[in-house]
This record gives sequence, structure tokens and C-alpha cells, in this order.
Amino acid sequence: MDDATLRNMLKQFGLSDKEIDTYLTLLEHGEAKASTVADAAGVSKRYVYSISEKLEDRGFVSVNDHAVPTTIRANSPEEVTKSLTKNIETMRPALEARYSQAAPQTEQFEVIKSRVTVLKRIRSLIDDADEEVTLSIPAANLDEIADSLRAAVKRGVLVLLVIADADGSLQPELGGVASVARAWVEPMPTMLTVDQRVGVVAPIEMITRTNSDAHAITFTESRLGPVIVGSFLGNYWPMAQQVYVTEPASLPVTYTNFRHTTLQTTLHLQAETPFRAHIRGRWTRDRDGHDEIVGRVVDVQQGLVAPSNNSFPVENTLVIETADGIVTVGGGGAFVEDVEAESVTIEAVESEENAEADG
Repeated sequence: MDDATLRNMLKQFGLSDKEIDTYLTLLEHGEAKASTVADAAGVSKRYVYSISEKLEDRGFVSVNDHAVPTTIRANSPEEVTKSLTKNIETMRPALEARYSQAAPQTEQFEVIKSRVTVLKRIRSLIDDADEEVTLSIPAANLDEIADSLRAAVKRGVLVLLVIADADGSLQPELGGVASVARAWVEPMPTMLTVDQRVGVVAPIEMITRTNSDAHAITFTESRLGPVIVGSFLGNYWPMAQQVYVTEPASLPVTYTNFRHTTLQTTLHLQAETPFRAHIRGRWTRDRDGHDEIVGRVVDVQQGLVAPSNNSFPVENTLVIETADGIVTVGGGGAFVEDVEAESVTIEAVESEENAEADG
């Protein structure tokens, strides 16, 4: 083992650089006066005494203060390793006790065989949603999870809903169930994601039949969530027909979920509301750090509400007119746009002319 590796390992046991210098010097001398160690380690004699007391408490050295002058002896490597091992073993039960308390309570993937359990799990996950729910479900099963969806909408969660196997008679019943709802006459798998980190995927027959032998899968995996959302928005959402859209939110309002921002800016543009946006985010290229951008939203590239105008399924881009020119803003992971937004505040202004002046 080279010196650098040895020093790094000693640091893992809480020794500072000066303590390591002193200890390695003592190892080389075996036993020495404080002045000798001080000269070799490049520290003061008083500092050697202070460090030696700490090293003695940890079992690395023994201080002989009965001798004149005082000497410091490095304990044998066997004694030191035994002492360290004993300390680690003493600590182990406490570590294990704490680890068992903090151990993950859910698996990354779980297979569910019961239709009743799947619907219960869907309700439970929606009840825990903080920012976003994407869900496809057969029309015949919508009532079984509608209360959870309504509660999510009320607490400000973005809910994007596809009702599969629909007959066209749903629109009057959808108020408050979703932020945007679409219906499709064809059957499709049940797909749920909550906050892009947890969710459920179930085959068609798993939900629609009580005696199906198909199985559903639940997942807790932050890398998989965006993939399921991308499939939902890219493959199924465009095929369904818009049947319900929420009203524009009262202003001012702040979002950290960029799809929610995209929806509300689009609704306010469609309603011809004079408003401006305050964006906190980071520049995606050529600039460092975070910035505040204020301006009028002059366009939105999106596919969440009709009419769609995005160039690819998951595109959500705000086009902002600022005092310094046009800036494009995207959500987390943005690379096409100029800015990756962390939060967006939308606030009303008296008129579009005032918005331009304030921008």
C-alpha cells in the first residue's frame, strides 16, 4: 500500500492531515520526545502534545508523561487494528438498528395479480400525488377512482386523463376529475404515473375482467417514470379526442411542474388574458448560473390541449418576449430551449401594452 492510500484510509477514521503526519512520524520513530516529533512533522511541540492526547484516546499511541521529558510511543499495528475493529464491531448493532428503521419499505417493482388490488393501489398513489398524474383507464372503471382524481385536482395536481373504450357520453361528468381529459373509443392498457417516479401498468383485461389471469406491475423508479409518461403522451394522448379542459387558473400562480405551466399559459393565451411570466431557471448553453427572466408569453409549443402545435410529442416550450429579445423556455432536462425552468410565476397585467412595457 502506497503512502497516499494509507493516508486516505486513516482519514476515513477521522484523522486530520496534521494528526496523520504526527502519527506516521511516530510509527517511524517508535517512541520519541515531543520535540523530535514536532521537528519531523513540521508542527509545534505544543501541537504535538495536543494531537497526541487525541491519538491516545483513539488507541493509536501511548503518552508517557511520567518520563522527563515526556515521550510518545506508537502502539503496535496489531494493537491499533484490534482497537479499531473492536470499535467498529461495538458500533455495528446500533448501525443495524438504525438501518432497519430506514430501510426502503417498497420494492422497485411489484407484480399484482388482483384487479381489486390494482384499483386500490391506483387510488392510493393518486392520493399521494404532489404535482402530476398521468392516467389511462377504461371508461367503465372511471367511477372507481374518480374521487381520488377530484381530490388531486383540488389540491393543485396536474391530472392528464385518457378514458379508454369510451362511448362519447362522458363530457358532462368530467368536471373536476381532470385538468385535461381525452377519450378514445379503443381499449388501451391502464397506465398511471405519479410525479414521474411511481406508477402502475396493467393489461387491458386485468382491469376490465374480474377473472383475468393477467398481472399488473407497479414501479418505484425515477428513471422509468419519464419513459412511461413519454409513451403515454407520445403514443396514446394524440390518438384520443379532447373532451374536457379545466378553466384558466386565477392569477397570480406559481408552478414548479412545467407541464402545468404549459397548460395554464396556453389556456390564458387562448382566453386572451393579458399576463406575463417570471421564470427562475438556468441557461442551457453559453452561460453559467441561474437567472430571472421576465416577459410576455407570445407563444407556446405544446400538445396538452387542442389545438396542438408541438413538433414532437413531449415538447413543451414557452416563447418569451423580454426586454433583451426572444427567449425560449423548457422544463427539467431542457436542451432545445434557451432556459431550463425551475419555477414559473404567471401574473396578470392591466393590458398587453403594459406587459410589454414592464417586460
